[in-house]
Amino acid sequence: MAMAAIANPTTLSPPTALASQKPVASHFPSSLRPLSSTSSSSSSAAAYALHNLHRIAKPWLPIIPRKLDAPLVRLEAAAAVADAEAELAEGEAASDSDSDSDPDSAVATATPPSKPKTGKAALPLKRDRTRSKRFLEIQKLRENKKEYDVPAAISLLKQTSNTKFVGSAEAHFRLNIDPKYNDQQLRATVNLPKGTGQTVKVAVLTQGERIDEAKNAGADIVGGEELIQQIKGGFMDFDKLIASPDMMPKVASLGKLLGPRGLMPNPKAGTVTTDIPQAIQEFKKGKVEYRVDKTGIVHLPFGKINFSDEDLIVNLVAAVRSIEANKPSGAKGVYWKSAHICSSMGPSIRLNIREMLDYKPPMV
Repeated sequence: MAMAAIANPTTLSPPTALASQKPVASHFPSSLRPLSSTSSSSSSAAAYALHNLHRIAKPWLPIIPRKLDAPLVRLEAAAAVADAEAELAEGEAASDSDSDSDPDSAVATATPPSKPKTGKAALPLKRDRTRSKRFLEIQKLRENKKEYDVPAAISLLKQTSNTKFVGSAEAHFRLNIDPKYNDQQLRATVNLPKGTGQTVKVAVLTQGERIDEAKNAGADIVGGEELIQQIKGGFMDFDKLIASPDMMPKVASLGKLLGPRGLMPNPKAGTVTTDIPQAIQEFKKGKVEYRVDKTGIVHLPFGKINFSDEDLIVNLVAAVRSIEANKPSGAKGVYWKSAHICSSMGPSIRLNIREMLDYKPPMV
């Protein structure tokens, strides 16, 4: 045990370890070398060895200044950046070569992933839609972008209507006017000679002796202030509302309810008049109100599909002449842009405008 402890001086106490070892002359400068045993006592040598314990317990290691570490780190970082740039250049060169050889694959890789479509954009295109047998059969009866004359269009209109109910015949005229200008607004009425084929329920707002006149003329609903209160409560069981001029100050409070539904009495529409019996008869027989929408298009029903061809032609010509007669003063250039007719749930049929304006039905 004593020999092992001497061989490994770190296991001994500092004085014992230092006493068991001989100082090495090369480890100490000449001025700090311990004195020889002849010139000094053993106690002075032990004290000197204890004072310089850290020099013997720790091995001598080279000390590198911190300034030398920075250039080495910078060189290593620069080498890593250079390697990364070289790899990136090789990848770009490989992708360019692939795109030159296969342009389709290049386009596919360059296109970013598209976002999922919503709303109308998510609907399939016309060429990808699945059409019904009814639609495909109707498409065989007409030619796209072909302009028909009035008799041929009316005949084709009845052929393309194959619904289980009696559909309406509608006309849609696109005019060269902008209704946001006061001199380009269009709102009027037309008396269809053959009627509309619909049962019109007429309500009258009046007072005094005119209440009896309205009832005798065939009005379905007649009233005064009590009818106004019913309308405010949500009563809307009528198709036309006619009012006498003396009732208009009271009817003004119904504008928010009747305006959006197109039922507000208006002198231009013929629903504000002193001759109430005549107005009732006209609307019962087939008087139709029309107006241009914000896109400059007039939508107008002119009969039912079960009408004869001659009756539909007469009503259509009457509607065209009414629109021509009520041409706004601010309309410039070509007044008629396009004209189409269609049935309920049926395709549109384009009319020849020149032939439509010059056409004269045999019964008129």
